[in-house]
Amino acid sequence: MQDHQPQSVRVERRAVSEQESRRANGPDWDRYADEYQATHGAFLGDAGFVWGPEGHTEDELQVLGDVTGLDVLEVGSGAGQCSRWVRTHGGRGVGLDLSHRQLQHSLRLDAETGVAVPSVRGTATALPFAAASFDIVFCSFGALQFISDIDIAVAEVARVLRPGGRFAFSVTHPTRWMFPDDPGEPGLTATQSYWDRTPYVEIDDSTGVVSYVEHHRTLGDWVRLLAGHDFRLTDLLEPEWPEHHDRVWGGWSRVRGRLTPGTAIFVSELAR
Repeated sequence: MQDHQPQSVRVERRAVSEQESRRANGPDWDRYADEYQATHGAFLGDAGFVWGPEGHTEDELQVLGDVTGLDVLEVGSGAGQCSRWVRTHGGRGVGLDLSHRQLQHSLRLDAETGVAVPSVRGTATALPFAAASFDIVFCSFGALQFISDIDIAVAEVARVLRPGGRFAFSVTHPTRWMFPDDPGEPGLTATQSYWDRTPYVEIDDSTGVVSYVEHHRTLGDWVRLLAGHDFRLTDLLEPEWPEHHDRVWGGWSRVRGRLTPGTAIFVSELAR
């Protein structure tokens, strides 16, 4: 479900460990970061908060609520656009990303905007923060889909959140995994089982090395994961494609978006 694909790769569906996922996705985002920011930077905004390819923003959806005076962690922060939005709205936004190059872009935007986002290189399965450090943890299409040990990652979010804290994240809508990753008409025909959770893997033909991994979970999987770590699901948003939005982003497009959801946004709160 990615929006880029390096040349000379073959695609497989097979089991992949957390270590293999991390070894693939960190370097992949380092390679792709410049192109990603050049292609999508204006759409995302230097201090913008977009929840998905449909273009719905936090100003519009109000998923996090009022962030004024709150400690907010973005997992999979990329160039820090969303965390920068948090800071411009009175919150103390902090970023974490696996990609060194994405964090370099975050530093560039810090300088260009005058809004600095404290960021750290790290993984969602070992958050380098003390327990109960944050009021909100969020993830906008970052990190969670690329993790094999998702149970550990959700446990880490619960650990660093304060009681009653909010955890919100957007991912590719799980039903999309039934369809080819094609923005045109072929992407409207289901070709595989919704319940097939075998990871999507790209392998570099020239080296035989896994170069990209993405993991699929069903809606029920996500609900059970949250409940298993004392989160209460408070909302599940499935944003509709805006009528006049013509942007194509990978497999997301108006052709598909007018018929089936491409993004799911989960909103939950940690037990007090």
